Amino acid sequence: MANVNAAFGFVPVRHMSSSPIRTNKYTITSGLAENIFSGDLVILTADGVITPSNGAGEAANTLGVFGGCSYTASDGSYVYSEIWPTGTTATDIVAYVYDDPNIIYKIQSAGTPAQTNIGNCADVTTGAGSTVTGRSGFSLSGTMAETKALCKIVALYDSPENSFAQYGVVEVLLNEHIYAHDTAGI
Repeated sequence: MANVNAAFGFVPVRHMSSSPIRTNKYTITSGLAENIFSGDLVILTADGVITPSNGAGEAANTLGVFGGCSYTASDGSYVYSEIWPTGTTATDIVAYVYDDPNIIYKIQSAGTPAQTNIGNCADVTTGAGSTVTGRSGFSLSGTMAETKALCKIVALYDSPENSFAQYGVVEVLLNEHIYAHDTAGI
């Protein structure tokens, strides 16, 4: 059976040390005019807030993967959401981010991964997230090589409907991460 072309962003699968997978709390600037979807990569800005990654050129500031948010809306109601809706004006904003550099994620490849790509690196391709499902549109770039890139391919995701073929789902580590050892500050 062929792999389905349906990008879903990054989904935490396990931790390298078998530790529990947890999020940490960050904040988002009120009124941020960008959607952030569950499974999107986020970066840490010099202001200490998160913003969505454009997938290229920001690797050194990659913080992790957005897992949802909560906030007090301008009408006073408390909101928990899998997405940050563009332009939201709020207070008490909490963004939940999977920020541990040792978390392994599954992600769909935009290319055709093969067994020989295990240990290779690849950047990501941004795609439009869904305001209906709240899921990201990120996928792994189809260009996989030995050169340093944002993600390191660990394995083929173990699932009966998945295979080493076009749009295969692979497991990756965030190879370029702000909390990884030997990285500069922002």
